Amino acid sequence: MYDIGLLIGDQDAQAQSGATFERLNPVVGDVATRAPAAAPADCKAACDAAAAAFPAWSGMGPAARRAILNKAADLMQTRAPEFVDAMMTEVGATKGWAMFNIGLASGMLREAAAITTQISGEVIPSEHGGRLCMAIRQPAGVVVGIAPWNAPIILGTRAVAVPLACGNTVVLKASEQCPRTHYLIGSVLREAGLPAGAINVVTNAPTDAPGVVEALIAHPAVRRINFTGSTKVGKIIAGIAARHLKPVLLELGGKSPMLVLKDADLDDAVAAAGFGAFMNQGQICMSTERIVVVPEIADDFVAKFAAKAKTLKAGDPREGKTPLGAIVNADAAAHIRSLIEDALSKEASMPAGGLGEGLLMDSTFLDRVTPDMRIYGEESFGPVTTVVRAKDEEDAIRIANDTEYGLSAAIFTKDIARGIQVAKRIQSGICHINSSTVQDEAQMPFGGMKESGIGRFGGKAGIDAFTDTRWISIETGHAHYPI
Repeated sequence: MYDIGLLIGDQDAQAQSGATFERLNPVVGDVATRAPAAAPADCKAACDAAAAAFPAWSGMGPAARRAILNKAADLMQTRAPEFVDAMMTEVGATKGWAMFNIGLASGMLREAAAITTQISGEVIPSEHGGRLCMAIRQPAGVVVGIAPWNAPIILGTRAVAVPLACGNTVVLKASEQCPRTHYLIGSVLREAGLPAGAINVVTNAPTDAPGVVEALIAHPAVRRINFTGSTKVGKIIAGIAARHLKPVLLELGGKSPMLVLKDADLDDAVAAAGFGAFMNQGQICMSTERIVVVPEIADDFVAKFAAKAKTLKAGDPREGKTPLGAIVNADAAAHIRSLIEDALSKEASMPAGGLGEGLLMDSTFLDRVTPDMRIYGEESFGPVTTVVRAKDEEDAIRIANDTEYGLSAAIFTKDIARGIQVAKRIQSGICHINSSTVQDEAQMPFGGMKESGIGRFGGKAGIDAFTDTRWISIETGHAHYPI
């Protein structure tokens, strides 16, 4: 069991009330982490520290900021055993998933370091001959990042890396499911040399989350909010931000489709579906939740996919003997099982998998899923996926778009030109041809459409999200005024 503190300024602190909460190991049930249960007063202290640090950090040259972020990337990899232990004990992750998190998150820090010199503006011709007009980008101020538990190192790092690179200071609100994992991100950045207050980490008990989020967003110094999580909570956060007229970047739920067209390479499609549907027990926003197949290949695909799924077993992640670990908690497991039971009661078939036991569930998929089944439209966020049989390619496109979500999608076809045409018709922020729905690269514009969110993380899109564009003019001659 680990005791951690709030990271405020450059100090580890307890909540002003002295209150704490405990995160239990989802596999064995013992205490994984004891953390401070922050209240609005602690949020104010964290935002005040970030505001105090903003002038110095935003005024630092890009080379200095780049060096710190690169050092943080190195330290994250050096401290990999701590991060792996935290993810395994707090969210039941496998070692492989934790190491993948570390690799991508350290890459995000390096990509953020690289963009410190890419924050550019432009000179815009003026109607007045003696006037020089410029559009410049400046750091916005204090950024609040709210990160989830499912890919905690990746998404916690994403919440802070580009904002810091742009010269903002940050308060990271840790997930209640993985407070130690998110605290370690702040710890690494502090150790790398960020000035006191440039990075702050707040932890809170689950019951206190509404008040903590409200206090963070409402603080006068906060100028941007980014959130990754459920659509339900994202709407609440967007509503609070709207009341305070503060921009918010949201990456929310998904029900990602993978279309398998009649000329697809079925072996490639099966491999991509296995990874996309079951990596991290399907607890990824981009997980392949719907596999839409056309009649010509449907039976062959289902047979091959069943054979693949039966090899992907779940087990205690501490033993490291299985590709799948634990579902995050009992409520999530109950939700997943209820979706499966509903579909089976309405004549879906289950070629592989089952209901599992406790928080462990082998890779499961349901065939012949129809719109009257809850799992057709509801996000499962677990180790279960569905096969939906389309009438033809046009119907497959319709089914792919028959969802409130629009985060990621995939299309399998040997006709690349056709694949591009189909991709243009899919309503998703991300679409991959002949590869999995689950992909992430630090420099790519990452985000969704419809109820999967607004705005984009990553690369130059991240610069747009976390800076203010200003018009500055210089009169080089003598201005003339009408009065």
